[in-house]
Amino acid sequence: MTAPGNGPASYFPAIEKKYGRPVAEWLELIRSSPLSKHMELVAWLKTEHGLGHGHANALVAYVRAESDAK
Repeated sequence: MTAPGNGPASYFPAIEKKYGRPVAEWLELIRSSPLSKHMELVAWLKTEHGLGHGHANALVAYVRAESDAK
């Protein structure tokens, strides 16, 4: 991962360090999920993958902002 960005991306280095997976894997996991609502995705990441609320929220916010920019 490159230098931390602003907003949700600022969490990326901590996410990679804490959970041992590249952010790209988390983002792809979210993109491929059948869930679509923000808080559904956050809850899913927390319960099924053990992420903390802030980290899950940052990843989902990043993916949703990506989708909105298209």
